[in-house]
Amino acid sequence: MATHKEPGVEDRPGPLKAAWRAMKAPVFIPASLVIFALIIFSVVFSSTAKNAFSNLNSVITSGIGWWYVLVITGFVVFALYCGFSRIGSIRLGRDLEKPEFGFWAWLAMLFSAGMGIGLVFYGVAEPLTHYVNPPPGLGIEGSTDDAANEALSITFFHWGLHAWAIYVVVGLGMAYMTYRRGRPLSVRWLLEPLIGRQRVEGWIGHTVDVVAIVGTLFGVATSLGFGITQIAAGLQFLGWITVNNWWIIGMITVITMIATASVVLGVDRGIKWLSNINMALAAGLTAFVLLLGPTLFLLQAWVQNLGNYVTFMPQLMLRTGPFTDGAWLGSWTIFYWGWWVSWAPFVGMFIARISRGRTIRQFVGGVLLAPTVIGTLWFTIFGDSAILRQRDQGDMLVEGAVDASTSLFRLLGGLPIGVITSVIAIFVIVFFFVTSSDSGSLVVDILSAGGELDPPKASRVYWCLLEGLAAAVLLVVGGAGSLTALQTASIATAAPFSLVMVAACVAMIRAFRYDLATTPQFLKVSSPAEYRAATTTDGEQGFSEISSTLVGLVAVHHVDVDTVKVHELTGELTVAEPVDPLGEALTDQHHNRS
Repeated sequence: MATHKEPGVEDRPGPLKAAWRAMKAPVFIPASLVIFALIIFSVVFSSTAKNAFSNLNSVITSGIGWWYVLVITGFVVFALYCGFSRIGSIRLGRDLEKPEFGFWAWLAMLFSAGMGIGLVFYGVAEPLTHYVNPPPGLGIEGSTDDAANEALSITFFHWGLHAWAIYVVVGLGMAYMTYRRGRPLSVRWLLEPLIGRQRVEGWIGHTVDVVAIVGTLFGVATSLGFGITQIAAGLQFLGWITVNNWWIIGMITVITMIATASVVLGVDRGIKWLSNINMALAAGLTAFVLLLGPTLFLLQAWVQNLGNYVTFMPQLMLRTGPFTDGAWLGSWTIFYWGWWVSWAPFVGMFIARISRGRTIRQFVGGVLLAPTVIGTLWFTIFGDSAILRQRDQGDMLVEGAVDASTSLFRLLGGLPIGVITSVIAIFVIVFFFVTSSDSGSLVVDILSAGGELDPPKASRVYWCLLEGLAAAVLLVVGGAGSLTALQTASIATAAPFSLVMVAACVAMIRAFRYDLATTPQFLKVSSPAEYRAATTTDGEQGFSEISSTLVGLVAVHHVDVDTVKVHELTGELTVAEPVDPLGEALTDQHHNRS
């Protein structure tokens, strides 16, 4: 007797087979091969790789450093134009769609994935370094008042509007193409308005996605490696461990396992909650240093630092140093621009993934302005505290130089309950790396799956484990030289990707203008009776603040989409009326009071 079988049950693929079917072979296979090849090269030829990539970095600095300086400033202009022009009214989704995540959860996720770990690593080290060794081209002597003021201006410049504008370009374009125009969430689709769908789906699109995957994975892996060195240095600074390879492997394993669990749970349950917890810990640490440190001094410094940042930005944003050797610019500004561009596919795509339902104006305000303000607070509190400590006590340097791995712990050690706050700082570093790793793995998985928003869990695990494996192998076998080499390789991907970003800006402007020309605006039509004012004390009706020439005419005014509500059953639209902050209008009796 034949048994009844549910159709398709036996043919249902397992998790590995489902993951393989979801992968886009022309992207997944080349990206994996390039990643494994560069890891092997960096390990087997550690010293050679370090020199080779150092030479590559010098070539990039001297050859196209001017290009980086020019285009990054152009991205700031592009972001501000999109945010404050009519383009800002375009919604990243359907016209009446609401944001998928609340503002604070959204901000926490984009900030944690974007550069949260960098702020922890460089929050003390970079301002202190610029204070001790200011840029030679500016003619400022180190360890002076002028150097202290200039140090924070330079730091804000590297971590402020220019850095986040890079993420705006990629994130805004991908969110628009996916949630507004229905394209897959993939970098290649940024170019469709410029080169057409056929080329986007061909080898050009495959190449763009492969470059994005390689740059993203190497960026996350090298950051994980450098972060592990800071965590290990902090634990050793506290006298708890003696750093060796077993400790390094153990810490990488723990972080990778937490990140893997988070990326499997997804954005809602994993990444969102980890980001919220981490931002709460970081905010608590910042408040602690502010309140138990020189509070009034830091508040005064923040206001002045903002003014200095605005004042010096025109001087810094197009500076290429043609009459100097350019060594400082290559080590700092141009290095940062290349590093941010190499991270742009990862951070931009992740921000796009969590930004559905927001307007372009909200997107630009949240991605460009809010993190910049938060960054200025962070660097002022930690950086100026360290500079003041160095001026007063002179104990922030190690053999006359800044040790980036231990500078944060040296600062916290001089405050009350320094051991406890140092432990909290280590947790902040760990969670920032976890959020960077899990969001990076999700982004790489989406790219390798051709833009699928919910790729299989097995492939997410693959990319997450590959990041951890790369960091562990490079640190244990190749040492810091291999990490530096791999970091330079990641930055090298920024050169071709910067061209993709410029093309994306042109393509997006074309798409935005078409959208504005074809999308109807929401208007509310009101009859004159709706403008009748409240009954006066004499019982007569009158018109309030409406010209007599409008009597008998129809009034039309624009409506903010966020104030429109749709009835679930009937589809009827209702508009929430604005609340008058002055309350009810004054009557003639009130006006005539003496």
